[in-house]
Amino acid sequence: MRFSCALVNTAAMLIVERPYAPSPDGVLVKKWTWWIVGVVGVLFLGFVVAPFVYTRFIEGDAPERLTVGTASPSAQAAGEAVPADGAWKVSAGSQAGYRVKEVLFGQDVEAVGRTGEVSGDLTIAGSSVTEGSFTVQMAGVTTDQDRRDNQFRTRIMDVASHPTSTFRLTSPIELGSVPVVGAQSEAKATGQLTLKGQTRDVTFPVQASRTGADTFEVSGQIPVTFTDYGINNPSLPGIEVEPTGHVEFLLKFAR
Repeated sequence: MRFSCALVNTAAMLIVERPYAPSPDGVLVKKWTWWIVGVVGVLFLGFVVAPFVYTRFIEGDAPERLTVGTASPSAQAAGEAVPADGAWKVSAGSQAGYRVKEVLFGQDVEAVGRTGEVSGDLTIAGSSVTEGSFTVQMAGVTTDQDRRDNQFRTRIMDVASHPTSTFRLTSPIELGSVPVVGAQSEAKATGQLTLKGQTRDVTFPVQASRTGADTFEVSGQIPVTFTDYGINNPSLPGIEVEPTGHVEFLLKFAR
């Protein structure tokens, strides 16, 4: 019994007094653990934090949807009795372009491209728009990202082969009443939209506002499914684009 106790005491002293010396295998495991933690941290920063910071604080919010303006009180008073009948032309300040939703490395963003290179005309008779069309020069459509614009002009829309997009009214738009200065109305427009050389029938809501005796504005958003117009999937590695979007426009007409 005394021999056993002495043996136990000796062993205990050796355990306490002997300094801890980790095995080479233990050191290797710890190194690999920290290496893996570091790689995961870098990936998290690169694929989660960086896109979040970019989309929220650098790129910023997408532009608001295009909408019609309103007439000033003086314009309303001076132009109430001026008839709207006749031909109107698209004038300076008009815009057209696209709006589409993207997922950039897990972050939702909205891409908006626009141009002021728009031409067109419409004809009003009484309370109806009897004719109307507009044409957009596609090479002028830009966003806040050069790389996105390069993809749009080449791989996606091939503007070298299809330099313009058009909309042509095929049915009259009924405004409901003669558009006096200051009047605003909403209606449905039916016509043909041509994108990338492909033409499809479309119907969509429009907003109209007579902003002056000799000025008139119309805005609208046309829903688009890209495959209907032979448009390639705009997605890229890390950037997933919705298969649908909108053509949006604000047309400012003058006599």
